[in-house]
Amino acid sequence: MTVSFSHKFTFLAFVTAILIAGIGTHARAQDAAVSPGPGEVVADATSTIMAVVAEAPDYFDEDPQRYFDAIGAELDKVVDFRSFARGVMGKYASSDRVRSLNKEQTDQLRNQLEQFTDVLRASLISTYARGLLAFGGVKLDLGDVEMAPNSNRVASVSQFVKSEDGKVYTLKYQMGQYKDGRWRLRNMIIENINLGEIYRSQFEAAADEADGDLDRVIAQWTDTDVETPTEEQ
Repeated sequence: MTVSFSHKFTFLAFVTAILIAGIGTHARAQDAAVSPGPGEVVADATSTIMAVVAEAPDYFDEDPQRYFDAIGAELDKVVDFRSFARGVMGKYASSDRVRSLNKEQTDQLRNQLEQFTDVLRASLISTYARGLLAFGGVKLDLGDVEMAPNSNRVASVSQFVKSEDGKVYTLKYQMGQYKDGRWRLRNMIIENINLGEIYRSQFEAAADEADGDLDRVIAQWTDTDVETPTEEQ
């Protein structure tokens, strides 16, 4: 059984956006040869982005686009929206499917991917940016950094989010170190909910319902389409 985004899930996703936006800010200020580790990146990014959110109420009512643009600009610097969108499209944009298409079909899929990238980016930025304002009073504490056993370029960073009502949630950021030496966010797990898998499952369900009409799926896509498993009571 599934339900629409719960307040808890939405809140955690909003907090996640704070850190996605901030990761690139700190990393860009460092030389690639001395890039900070994944834990440092998350910790320093948190204070930077929380400062941006704290200032937004001073001008948001008069110039909301200024705030959305600021959040979007930070996300663009660290998030590869095209790759993320392709991952969400799952089997419909897989390498195997691409190899099975003729040139005309390949061009069509490429256009659909570009369109979905724009739609997904706009949807995420709008939803998350508004949520950051609504939940700007949370407390964030850094937890452990766990390096992958078979690679020193893959890590998981834990963070604990304490809401104003005292509840504590656990976030895990799955990060990878790229060739330029910087650590970037690849995926996130919020209270054992894998966001990448949730988005992918929802896209595939929508595509199946539309009989594979990706144009229809893209035209109707919004963040509110995404559903999460019902929590056990």
